[in-house]
Amino acid sequence: MVSANHEIHFSLIDQCREGDRKAQYELYKLYSKAMLNTAFRIVGEKQAAEDVVQDSFIKAFNNLYAFEGRSRFGAWLKRIVVNESLQVLKKSKIEFVGDEQIGDKPDYESEEGYLSEVDVESVKKCLEKLPDGFRVVLSLYLMEGYDHNEIGEILGISPNTSKTQYMRGKKKLKESILNHQSDGR
Repeated sequence: MVSANHEIHFSLIDQCREGDRKAQYELYKLYSKAMLNTAFRIVGEKQAAEDVVQDSFIKAFNNLYAFEGRSRFGAWLKRIVVNESLQVLKKSKIEFVGDEQIGDKPDYESEEGYLSEVDVESVKKCLEKLPDGFRVVLSLYLMEGYDHNEIGEILGISPNTSKTQYMRGKKKLKESILNHQSDGR
């Protein structure tokens, strides 16, 4: 069963394929905020995220013939946004901590105590302050749903490096959240 929303989206997509600017604007209005959030979580700068979203929509509109409808349009567009965001980071030479640079084992302790009282805005602020390597891997893994093999492929790193970045990033994020909480209370 196809929802009415899904039908509207397909209608807009068909109109966009025909070059209808109004339909393009409607699709932009439907998805731009979510895509901006995705881009911002990866690139970490508002202006860069806005540029990524703009470039992603242009790329999407120019390549609508490739959208076959097997997935939702939002998922297809998000993939473009993620790829464009990663291209921005690659140009800025994102630094990853390699396995050989890790002296200690990842901290696997329970997060239940410190996360129960944390608001989303605090987490976002703390995530923004993390080094690029940690922030990108955490965002791709936790928020975008990629596994470590996919992250490794996307970023040109090994799955083990992705896991290491994730664990160390999670530890840094936890420390940052705890510091943020103690400063704010």
